[in-house]
Amino acid sequence: MRALLVVLTLLVLLALGVDRVAEGVAEDRVATALQEAGALAGAPEVDLTGWPFLTQAVQGRYDEVRIGLTAEDLGRPGTRADVTLRGVHVPLSDALSGTVQQVPVDRVQGTATLSYALLSRELGADTTLERAGDGLRVTRTVEVLGYTVPLTATGDVVLDGDELVVVVEDAAAAGVDVPDLVVDRAVALLDLRYPVELPYDLQLTGVTPGDDGVRVSVEGSDVVLAATA
Repeated sequence: MRALLVVLTLLVLLALGVDRVAEGVAEDRVATALQEAGALAGAPEVDLTGWPFLTQAVQGRYDEVRIGLTAEDLGRPGTRADVTLRGVHVPLSDALSGTVQQVPVDRVQGTATLSYALLSRELGADTTLERAGDGLRVTRTVEVLGYTVPLTATGDVVLDGDELVVVVEDAAAAGVDVPDLVVDRAVALLDLRYPVELPYDLQLTGVTPGDDGVRVSVEGSDVVLAATA
């Protein structure tokens, strides 16, 4: 009986080892394919979750695939994206032959982080954008009606269709005595509209200020990923 238990244990360990090796190879191939299909500057981090991996591969359906994209991968400083694919369909024959043309996915969820430095550049070189509780604080010097006005303003970040919008609610001229009309005119120069381009008919679902940047949530159902999309 003891000998049988030892043999079974060895078989399980061997199966686990083979499964993990196959999973690692698959993750590397997926990362390379994503880099090529998306014309990325670097290969993203890929994690094929769920166990056993080989069973999922034979069935041609993967429970969950997590993808991490850095600013270097995306070729866009100040950005980061974390995406989770659930229900990924890839026939084993296609995967082995390297003839995968498209990948149906039951559900896609992700979060993209846009750094405050990135968004500040959209408002001007001397702009500082930072988190202020549940909103944002904007500081910038503007020229309006013959005045040079250093402004400090707070506001909210919201979504308007496929754009991220900073809506200024309260502003003051820091250390400068200027008419209220000038401040009102200057506030208009603090408006920020940042278009977010999403592939595969993904939809923006939320936006929140974070410590390292503005976090935008996206999701989609019955998505078909393809290099030509």
